[in-house]
Amino acid sequence: MRRVGVVVSALGLCVATAACARAPGPRGAAPYLNSAQPAEVRAAELVARMTLDEKVSQLVTDARAIPRLGVPAYHWWNEALHGVARAGRATVFPQAIGLAATFDDALVRRVATAIAAEARAKHAAAMRDGATGIYEGLTFFSPNLNIFRDPRWGRGQETYGEDPFLTARMGVAFIKGLQGDDARWLAAAATAKHFAAHSGPEVLRHGFDARVSPHDLADTYLPQFEAAVREGHVAGVMPAYNRLNGEPCAASPALLEATLRKDWGFAGYVVSDCGAIGDIYKGHGVAPSLERAAALALNAGTDLSCGNEFLALAHAKAQGLVTEAAIDRAATRLFATRFRLGFFDPPAAVRWEATPASVIDAPAHRELARVAARESLVLLENRDATLPLAAGLRRIAVIGPTADERDVLLGNYHGESRAVTPLEGIRVGARARGIAVTYARGAPLVGRGVSSAQLTEALAAARRADVVVAVLGLSARQEGEEGDSGGDRVELGLPRGQQRLLEAVVATGKPVVLVLTAGSALSVPWAAAHVKAIVYAWYPGEEGGTALAEVLFGAASPGGRLPLTIYRAVDDVRAFDDYSMKGRTYRYLERPPLYEFGFGLSFSSFRYAHLIAPPTLAAGKDATLSVEVENIGPRVADEVVQLYVARPAGPAFAPRRWLAAFARVTLAAGERRAVSLSLPARAFSIIDERGERMTPPGDVALAVGGGQPDGAWSFPSGRAGVTARLRIAP
Repeated sequence: MRRVGVVVSALGLCVATAACARAPGPRGAAPYLNSAQPAEVRAAELVARMTLDEKVSQLVTDARAIPRLGVPAYHWWNEALHGVARAGRATVFPQAIGLAATFDDALVRRVATAIAAEARAKHAAAMRDGATGIYEGLTFFSPNLNIFRDPRWGRGQETYGEDPFLTARMGVAFIKGLQGDDARWLAAAATAKHFAAHSGPEVLRHGFDARVSPHDLADTYLPQFEAAVREGHVAGVMPAYNRLNGEPCAASPALLEATLRKDWGFAGYVVSDCGAIGDIYKGHGVAPSLERAAALALNAGTDLSCGNEFLALAHAKAQGLVTEAAIDRAATRLFATRFRLGFFDPPAAVRWEATPASVIDAPAHRELARVAARESLVLLENRDATLPLAAGLRRIAVIGPTADERDVLLGNYHGESRAVTPLEGIRVGARARGIAVTYARGAPLVGRGVSSAQLTEALAAARRADVVVAVLGLSARQEGEEGDSGGDRVELGLPRGQQRLLEAVVATGKPVVLVLTAGSALSVPWAAAHVKAIVYAWYPGEEGGTALAEVLFGAASPGGRLPLTIYRAVDDVRAFDDYSMKGRTYRYLERPPLYEFGFGLSFSSFRYAHLIAPPTLAAGKDATLSVEVENIGPRVADEVVQLYVARPAGPAFAPRRWLAAFARVTLAAGERRAVSLSLPARAFSIIDERGERMTPPGDVALAVGGGQPDGAWSFPSGRAGVTARLRIAP
């Protein structure tokens, strides 16, 4: 069905096709059709014309049409975690955890801008066809800003890692890219989720109560959401399924009213996670009926139920559990977003409406996906300069069950596209260099056993090769959301069968390059001690194989850094359902990790010098630091400049150190550059036990380098960086 609008009255009202309300109204049209008015004013005027049942019908994800007012049907649920998801063809960028590994927020914003363009093109096509179903709208339940506090969590792959500052920077960049730079119209609407303190166990989420101290809540679980609201101006927020200190997040006045709206000034919409309103009485048991659960959520500040639970609000109103004013408030917030998306204005007036279908998985977007995948690759080991692969190689054996698996590229919440697997990328790169490639799967993706035939084939290929590239790890089938085949992990190492394969291949004596695919931290201490090189590839998106080959063959130097801690063993991690941050993540770590947050090697080397920082700083003042970074290696390469802060005399409950600034820079061989790092006043502060931010006077330790300093706050031999101290004046 084509978009048409038939004016049937002097108010400019029309039959409720997908675009009728977007036709320009005649003189005397209803005020809500006046595009010169602010979105909030238009929304309030429209809602005032609705009956109670019409208002309630708009507070569910599948909002019905209201023909008499020219309101088309609209489905609020769409996904865009690392590309437009579940809606057919779209560019598949690296999974969110891989984007975090780039430490490049400007790149993440470019990725999100591309996603928004594809979303607009897809939405326009849906509107032309009269389609208003799920995954066809412009309100996206992305990004996921939860902290990856435990490596077992299956959804950690959706996050930007374990650090609140890195997560905030990546989240704000994604939100700004997705929502666009137009002061009037949203390109698309982002929804920051899951607010707050949500990171497993997945099987418990519908009834779990996360007990979080005021310190941990303010220090770890909230800062990235605050940044999304204050800096990103995110359109929507999604509360978590779980309870937080006794209150279901979707019905928490403390979270949704006191913190989100009063403290942070949020003016957008709040949408429950799907089915979470039902959890309030079925899972959490804090309400005796659906009507009372819906009333609790609405009164606390949730505006939209993902699902149809808010249809119960009509009965709740009849029972005196909610007021019509509360329903009006929610409906007005929702319609304000639809107005900001341009749904009630002529398409020609909305900047984003002209986006052509040709942008979908366009060559420029595939190239951006390749760049993002390449920047996400983290080099963990490189003994004997095994990488890049030597030019004189004649034969490469590629082995492993994730070498030619399409699922390994995609992660969860993905679109559909032509994808280049690691094996395909290596074959193309090898062919251009006259190198023969053989492939053997070698082991199953999961399980303990390895068939003798598979193992024999893999060992034969290894013995004939000059070097072995073992592509091992996980796919999104082994880790993911509740209901996915994987869910949470139990162990942190490679699946047993894959570990046996790796040990057998190393025993052949051939040099082994290990490529790890995963959305989380794989504990591989045996591999760290026995293989020549290790590359962490994450779930790298549709161009992952091409990007991997570029690094293996030396067309590019790896520059990714770990956005999480890789622990030595699962015993180094606290109980999964313990939400205390004690001993968790690099900020509170008590045991030495296998690889620390921020770690990553390069094919080049760097030198740091001339760290310029103010010797003293008044409490509450911002600061700007400068450091000189020089590429002293033989080739162009990226360096991720990281600035860590510590308060040596800080209280025991405070983090032992924290990331305060970072910058990814590209330097030619021999190039030297001064890098400026801006630190807001809060970078020097700590959160007290009551959850209040304070900046006590005293010394602040600074470390700037390509990774973290050691425990003595210095950079040992082989790791570049400089340190300094400044004093916070009373």
